[in-house]
Amino acid sequence: MKKQKTAYHNEYFLDSDEGRPIRILAEYLEPLKRLKEEKVHDTIVFFGSARLSPEGELGHYYTDARTLAKELTRWSQTLSGDRRFVVCSGGGGGIMEAANRGAAEAGGRTIGFNIGLPHEQRPNSYITPSLLFEFHYFFMRKLWFSHLARALVVFPGGFGTLDEMLETLTLAQTRKIDQDIVILLYGSSYWKEILNFDALIRYKMISQKDLQLFQYVDDVPTALKILQAQLPLRPAQSTPNIAKSKI
Repeated sequence: MKKQKTAYHNEYFLDSDEGRPIRILAEYLEPLKRLKEEKVHDTIVFFGSARLSPEGELGHYYTDARTLAKELTRWSQTLSGDRRFVVCSGGGGGIMEAANRGAAEAGGRTIGFNIGLPHEQRPNSYITPSLLFEFHYFFMRKLWFSHLARALVVFPGGFGTLDEMLETLTLAQTRKIDQDIVILLYGSSYWKEILNFDALIRYKMISQKDLQLFQYVDDVPTALKILQAQLPLRPAQSTPNIAKSKI
């Protein structure tokens, strides 16, 4: 008689509908273990379109993301103790590639939280190999973005960028996580055209004070200055330094 596999070695079961809770849990526990082993404390997350290239009409955003990631990494490497802000992206091309590229050029480690999509998103080549993570579930990927981030720099992007940015703004507004996140919207002309926050205030959907959750920036020196001034510089107490949920 053929020996039956144990349930946790049974790929047919693990790939089934009944095995979905185990797959979801694995996308939390496996990154947690690896991030501990890699001694990652906190991250600076870059969001933005995969469609932006250095040669395109909006190529300056790619260049700025690359430069800002490089300067942040160089600055982080000068900090004492265990505090290291690791540049993190969604792992793909465009702005994600630019952020990982800049951090790698500065000699730093850099994280890619990649996700499998119908039109396959391949990880860019600048991610530190041991810090490349592959996700199936968007919500688990977004959990790792938000729960490690101490800062978020949002470059122009589409549906995915909007989804990630608005979820982080919602978490900050409702205080569902216990640590402040510095949120910068890079490219004020783009974001003020795409998102009419003044209309949300006028219709009383948000309050005036909610605009304090983020800042607009248009150049690398300004973004770098704000992040250096507002990021917490005390050494992290845990590895990774995961924000505690308030639910």
